[in-house]
Amino acid sequence: MASRKLFVGLTAARRLRSRVPVLVSLSPLLEISTSTSHAAAAQDSGVGPWGMFLSSRALSSTRQVEQSAGDAPGPSAVGYRSILPEDEYHKLADETIQGLLEKLEEYGDSLQMDGFDIDYGNQVLTLRLGELGTYVVNKQAPNRQIWLSSPVSGPSRFDWDASTKGWIYRRTGANLVQLLEKEIGELCGNSVELS
Repeated sequence: MASRKLFVGLTAARRLRSRVPVLVSLSPLLEISTSTSHAAAAQDSGVGPWGMFLSSRALSSTRQVEQSAGDAPGPSAVGYRSILPEDEYHKLADETIQGLLEKLEEYGDSLQMDGFDIDYGNQVLTLRLGELGTYVVNKQAPNRQIWLSSPVSGPSRFDWDASTKGWIYRRTGANLVQLLEKEIGELCGNSVELS
């Protein structure tokens, strides 16, 4: 009886092994019919819906289909050739944050608003507007970005755009300085110029 079970198990294993290449080669077609998030997760991990590793050809086919769909919202692709060298990133980001610090200090002095407080330490700029909320601007060196936390628009990640010479949020196209001018001016009821 034990030898019969072993024979059946080996036969089933052989059948499965002979089908695995078929499943792998069909996986891009099956990935297309699944949800975008599942396909993205499978693409990122290199694992198909059955827990098998997909071939590089299967992954590239899935990426081509997803890219041709064009209906997925999100940031535009990062051109890794255009990423700033680290020293240039630090120079640009430090200039931007220092400029914001100086302009916001001047603005706060002219505003005379209760709860207005600005602080800069450990490469983090914090602007408190009392009951209106708090802004946090900080460098994110590994990504060559400046991150913003806003009580109005929420979190944003800004990349340097050489053509406009400004920090741009890829999802919305918003400029960091212009966004801060608009939001802070509206919150405080007094326009601010930060550039």
